[in-house]
Amino acid sequence: MFEARERLLLDAMLGKLATYLRMCGYDAAYALDRDAEADDAALALAVSEDRLLLTRDEHLANRAPESVLLRERDVTDQLRELAAAGLDLELPAEPTRCGVCNGPVERVESSARTPEYAPDAGDERVWRCADCGQHFWKGSHWDAVAATLDGL
Repeated sequence: MFEARERLLLDAMLGKLATYLRMCGYDAAYALDRDAEADDAALALAVSEDRLLLTRDEHLANRAPESVLLRERDVTDQLRELAAAGLDLELPAEPTRCGVCNGPVERVESSARTPEYAPDAGDERVWRCADCGQHFWKGSHWDAVAATLDGL
């Protein structure tokens, strides 16, 4: 059902799931980030960007050319549904997408300065989103997501 690292669009009810999928390396656009909360806007975006629509809205799923209808509310249960449907849910060796905005991330040079909230790039691997500038590293959040995915 799913192609490797497919381009996805998550409707307005799936914001937390978008973060998990981005961490797994998927190009996972979130409808609210793209001003596509209304059904017609979400459908138009999915079609124009050739994205598979993930939704909890049965009516919306039926209108989309390609969609996956999720029944569960809890994000871990949604991940289970996606895994059962054939979506590869593993963290890559290094982050590739920004969990905040979905932009591509790039490794920060060890000599580069990092913001106060991030570790020193000379002490730990750090990545920066090319679009929004957010910095990422494999800390406790990465470990928690890995544990969640391992438990599916």
